[in-house]
Formats: sequence, C-alpha cells, structure tokens
Amino acid sequence: MLSDVFSGYDLNRLGGEMAIGHVRYSTTGESSLLNAQPLRVQIGGHPVALGHNGNLVNAAALRRKLETEGSIFQTSSDTEVIAHLTARAGKEGVGRRLRTALRQVRGSYGLVLLTPGALYAARDPHGLRPLCLGHIRGAWMVASETCALDAVGAKFEREVKPGELLYMGPGPMHTCSLGAESCRGTPCIFEHIYFARPDSKIGARNAHQIRKKMGQILAREHPIAADLVSGVPDSSLSAASGYAEEARLPYEMSLVRNRYVGRTFIQPEDELRRLAVRLKFNPLKEVVQGRRLILVDDSIVRGTTSRALIQLLREAGAEQIHLRITSPPYRHPCYYGINTSCRSQLVAAGRSVNEIETLLGADSLRYLSIEGTATAAGGAVDQFCTACFSGKYPVAVGETERPGHRR
Repeated sequence: MLSDVFSGYDLNRLGGEMAIGHVRYSTTGESSLLNAQPLRVQIGGHPVALGHNGNLVNAAALRRKLETEGSIFQTSSDTEVIAHLTARAGKEGVGRRLRTALRQVRGSYGLVLLTPGALYAARDPHGLRPLCLGHIRGAWMVASETCALDAVGAKFEREVKPGELLYMGPGPMHTCSLGAESCRGTPCIFEHIYFARPDSKIGARNAHQIRKKMGQILAREHPIAADLVSGVPDSSLSAASGYAEEARLPYEMSLVRNRYVGRTFIQPEDELRRLAVRLKFNPLKEVVQGRRLILVDDSIVRGTTSRALIQLLREAGAEQIHLRITSPPYRHPCYYGINTSCRSQLVAAGRSVNEIETLLGADSLRYLSIEGTATAAGGAVDQFCTACFSGKYPVAVGETERPGHRR
C-alpha cells in the first residue's frame, strides 16, 4: 500500500512542481524492482521519466530490432521499448520524439512522460486503457481514474481521446493527434465491469450506476426463485443491488471482506489464490444458513475464487447457491494489460456453462449476455473491446509476440 511506502516525511522532502507516479502490477517482464516504474532514462542529455499502463503487443519484435541496432536494455519491461524509440527518434524536442516513437508501437497504453520542463500524456489509438484529464489550482493532471482527481480536489475536465497526445508545460496546454491509423475508440469493457472504482466516471457515466444496470439486466435475463441476493465484495456490490432491486428480493451481505488482502486473481499461483480467498472473505452464517442465495459476481476468470466462495457458503449452511455473473464467460486471454494471458488458466475456455457450474459446485450458473453487458456500459458491442469474451482482438497479436509467452 502507498501509505506503507510513503510517509509525510518522505513526501515533504520532494521538491519541484511536477511529478508522475505508477502503482500498477507488472504484466510484461518480471514483477521486480528493476522493472518498477516510473522508468528514468536520459534522452538528449536530459532526464526523462515514463509511466505506462498497458501492454505493447509488438514489444518483443521492436526490442529484437533495437538490440540488433545497438540498444542495450536494462529491464524486461515493454515500457523501456518506448524509451529507446523516443531516444532514437531524431534530434527534435521530446514531444515530437515521443510522437514518432508511439507511431511505431501497437497495443494499449495510457502513458505519462515527465521532463524537467513539461509533462506529456498519451492514450493509444483504440483507447483500450483509460486516461482522464483534470485541473486544480492552475495545474493540469492526468490519471487512470477520475477518483484520483476527486481525492485531491481536482476538477474532471474530460477523458484523453484515443490517439491523443497532450503537452502540459509553461503556457497553455497543447494537444495533437498521434497520427496513427484511423480507428474508432474501443475501450476495454472490463473497466466497466470490474477495474474502475465505483466512484469513478467512465466517459460521462458513473461506474456504480453502470454496474447496477448490469445487475438489473442480468435479473431480467436469468431470474431464479431464491430468498435473498448478495454480492461478492467489493466490485460486485453495485451489480448485486441492481439484481435485487429488479428481482424484488432482499439484498443482504453474506460475505465480509478483509480489506488488507488484495485482488486474488492477480496472484501468480492457484494455491496462493486459494489461501488468499480464505484470508480475504468470511461468510455470515446467520444470514445464509438454510436459505436460497443468489450470489452475484462481476466475472469468473480462473474460477479459484468462485469455487472457494461457494465452498465457504456451503460450510456456512446455505441451502442453495445460484451464481449470477454480470459479464459473459471469460474465454480468451487479454494481451492489452490484464494479467490473464494464458488460455489454459481460464476456467471458461473450452467448457460449457453447465460444465463450469459443476466444476464450481453451484446449484446454477448464469452469465450476462454480451449484448446486455454493452447496453449497460452505454453502447453497442462493437464500440468496446470484448476480446476476453469474443476472441475478437481490435489490435492483432502475432503468435510469437504475445506478452503472455513470458521470456
């Protein structure tokens, strides 16, 4: 947690008028201190720092090409590829170098680059990863979520557009297009389902309201006789309240979450995920005992968490457990920045819904349709990246370049 890393003393010692930070886990390369971001390099004799949320699907090919041309890499992160491309892009200013570099990469990125005199921010042409712009007391700031702006009292201005590069330095803010291939933005629909915090805005809509709508549509698509509705804390509580409201059933808390345990699906091994589930959740026996429970969750990725939760609730005395998921089956790996890059680890890959239901031990299992998911998110299916459900990747990924094939 940031509060364990930075004290008031540490922060008060920092000088300067600009800063960037990065708190994302690693999905390309190793989760090591060497790969920690922001990445600091020298370009044109000046210090430059980069922070990158996303995955470059052609990073391996670009890295091989750069190494044959004499580049020496210090990390295994794809972010360093951007740094090398920027350094080699002529003798123009950093902004133009960065624009040239980003026109050579493919994949997803919300990127910030800091120089001694300016801050640059860019979003990939498909808008796969989020990036928003805010304003506070005469200063600009960018973040992956609007709740970060709220935390410091900044005003949300707008989302950074797909394929847009921003310059924030002395004088007015400048913006330009990366000049990449023409593409309508297809943001990741999983941000709406799971990743965004409920108090964040996605576009002009609140994430909590989007998820509540998903729960309402799910209740219409897959009703079931039950005594109560409950959500898996915390990301599914909004959807569960929507399901209960639409189904006209009591909404209850059946699981208590330990807030000092992180996201379980990110853990690298099954055994660690199983242990994390027991540390993370405790069932309320008095609520579930002898009752027919509809348990709403946002997704099933590897299935470890769902299977363990159903077992916990069975042990607590639940008579029936009907699992309702506010997304379609997660059947395909993500190569754009979510740590699900191996298809063999996905429980829905190659299995029917009935087979997954049996494997998890639920009395019934139903998923929200892909059309219902997109409708709740405020658009049509083709307006989002739904590759993890449909297998249709907006940015082509070569078999040998897939980030999931770890080096």
